[in-house]
Amino acid sequence: MTDQIEITDSHCHLDFPDFAEELPQVIDRALAAGVTRMVTICTRLKNEPAVRAIAEAHAPVYYAAATHPMSAAEEPLARVEDLTALARHPKFVGIGETGLDYHYTAESKAIQRESLLIHIEAARQTGLPLIIHARDADEDMARILSAEHRAGAFGCVMHCFSSGPALAEAALDLGFYLSMSGIAAFPRSQELRDIFARAPLERILVETDAPYLAPPPHRGRRNEPAFVVNTARVGAEVFGLDYADFAARTQANFDRLFTRAAAAPQAG
Repeated sequence: MTDQIEITDSHCHLDFPDFAEELPQVIDRALAAGVTRMVTICTRLKNEPAVRAIAEAHAPVYYAAATHPMSAAEEPLARVEDLTALARHPKFVGIGETGLDYHYTAESKAIQRESLLIHIEAARQTGLPLIIHARDADEDMARILSAEHRAGAFGCVMHCFSSGPALAEAALDLGFYLSMSGIAAFPRSQELRDIFARAPLERILVETDAPYLAPPPHRGRRNEPAFVVNTARVGAEVFGLDYADFAARTQANFDRLFTRAAAAPQAG
């Protein structure tokens, strides 16, 4: 049983159409599995009101907002002042997800980099953590994050980390966090698990990225926050811990980075 062991899904997308017909039930299943907090991520700022409404309607849900790098060429460029204004909401806990995606949208590299710098400045000004998406952009991502951190510190999590060891090392050297998604639980992901195993345990978070990337034994299905438990059980094996210890450690890590969520009253 996991209902007495609390854990957090640090990254999901509860506003996506996949959940439209049964969002209360999805949240109830998460709570039954011990997932007491969920951070739902807005990927287009025009959708922020709908994402905020989910967080306002459900006590265990917090939210973050940004322009996703794959949408950077399609959406108006974010402004620092707009992001800092959104961040005044008590359930707004992070700036993201932003970042670089050269796998699907390499043609928009320049605007992605411009957008990323705006979000980094918003993270500095608000003191809220940056939530980074990185795909096939390891060198540029390490370079930009390192240079920007030297120019002014900010907290950060590398969401759904599935990049190489060099980017992991660069992020960890900056004091950033790496988040384990269902990818880390896939049978063929041993190299990725090895990267996590070399990281300090105090820099590890867990997430679903729901509705994507469901971990075994749910692979091939729509992912949902309750399934973060399955990824965390694999994480516990990676670090040689039992599930309860690993869950407690990742809870402490989440609280350290997402300080606004940590300070909020917990849902009963």
